[in-house]
Amino acid sequence: MDAPADRDRAPDRDRDAEGRARNARPRDALGRPLPHGAAGVERAPEGVLRTPAVALAEAQRLLDAGRPFHAHEVLEDAWKTAPEAERQLWRGLAQLAVGLTHAARGNARGAATLLDRGAGNVAGYAADPPHGIDVPGLAAWARQAAAEAAAGRLPRAAPPRLGSGRG
Repeated sequence: MDAPADRDRAPDRDRDAEGRARNARPRDALGRPLPHGAAGVERAPEGVLRTPAVALAEAQRLLDAGRPFHAHEVLEDAWKTAPEAERQLWRGLAQLAVGLTHAARGNARGAATLLDRGAGNVAGYAADPPHGIDVPGLAAWARQAAAEAAAGRLPRAAPPRLGSGRG
């Protein structure tokens, strides 16, 4: 007899070669899943090894296009492949993008949590920001935006640019 987990698993669930779940459903610009067959926006490919400059430029392009969820995917790839000394920075940048996603979706509480968490993770790099990232500007903006969201107001001000991508 099949185990309950086997019976409950959707037979058409997308899986990669190693059997890990993948979700090929189309998504909207804010990363929300759409019904199968719907026209979604192009997704940032996952698991792509990018240089820091390329990751920053791609994430900034997505942020400028109003697609913070997709920017988060690019920044998450950078976080997962970054040298240990930079992991918290990239993790924090990805969290800032998720905070913006929550804000754009109208979720002030989620925005506050992720923006504050992201600010804390990037702030440790303020004294010597790598890759031309505006760490002091991003951390200050994120703390202010998190405070606004915690007060029930969605952040209005756009974040500063990530940086030049140089350095």
